[in-house]
Amino acid sequence: MEARIDSGTAGLQAGRFTCFQGFRSILSTKIHSKAGFVFLAPALIVMALCGVVPMAFVGFYSLHDTFAGNSFLWVGLDWYQKVLTSPEFFGALGRSLGFSLLVLLIEVPLGIYIALRMPPTGLLSSLYIVLMAIPLLMPTIVVGYLWKVLTLSHAGLLYEAAAWLGLSYNMNNPAMVWFTLALMDTWHWTSLVVLLCFAGLRAIPDDYYRAARIDGASPWAIFRYIQLPKLRLVLLVAILLRFMDSFMIYTETYVITRGGPGVSTTFLSHELVQTATIQFDLGEGGAMSVIYFLIILCVSWAFFTLIVPREREASA
Repeated sequence: MEARIDSGTAGLQAGRFTCFQGFRSILSTKIHSKAGFVFLAPALIVMALCGVVPMAFVGFYSLHDTFAGNSFLWVGLDWYQKVLTSPEFFGALGRSLGFSLLVLLIEVPLGIYIALRMPPTGLLSSLYIVLMAIPLLMPTIVVGYLWKVLTLSHAGLLYEAAAWLGLSYNMNNPAMVWFTLALMDTWHWTSLVVLLCFAGLRAIPDDYYRAARIDGASPWAIFRYIQLPKLRLVLLVAILLRFMDSFMIYTETYVITRGGPGVSTTFLSHELVQTATIQFDLGEGGAMSVIYFLIILCVSWAFFTLIVPREREASA
């Protein structure tokens, strides 16, 4: 009888200890989660000050007409109507989308090819990664002036190389200007696609390659049925990042072409700066900024809806 009482007391004490440990674990989790929010708070405050507050002012400007910079008159959606019926806006939007499509068609296949040709391990692999990272570290204004120097008439290396081949490198030709901008963007940003694809390739388990070698699969079959499916998530992220960067490009193209010749390289970012800061049409510029933001937001949301299900499938 005493043994039963002792065993029951021991079980009760063990139950109490287990409950205490569980409560302590829950309390510790809550404390850690609150501590995480505390550490995250400065970043959220900075994001709010740098992003949300300016965007709120832009939205305010887009709904008002301003006089002398300090008098505002409510006009509702009039500025949006003006922007959405402006041929200049749609022309600049078409050029921006065309440029983004052009560089994506060049950089994504080229980035995949270079990543496949890079050695997977060793000192040479580290050297290639460092070399690939150099263009990414350059500020955009430095990239713009670097390529402007390369295209100078009778002085730039690209001009002299074209002359040596018997070609005319005329920056007054819209086709040549677009070629230069695409070449510049490819040099600057293909490394991002390469590094993302290289990391994705390194994450593929070796068992897939062993099974493919046992089955006698060709390199093309390995790429099509093993590497490319495993790179889909990485490629979606790379395409999203490159679309956003190329669609919002401003500094490099402004330094090289100033939007010319004519309006052939006047992208949506140039049209926005021209409207808001040079013409000082704050209402129209605000409406254009909101539409610009919504376009990028919609494209990002579309990519997000593609990325999240694939990520869940990969983790399942």
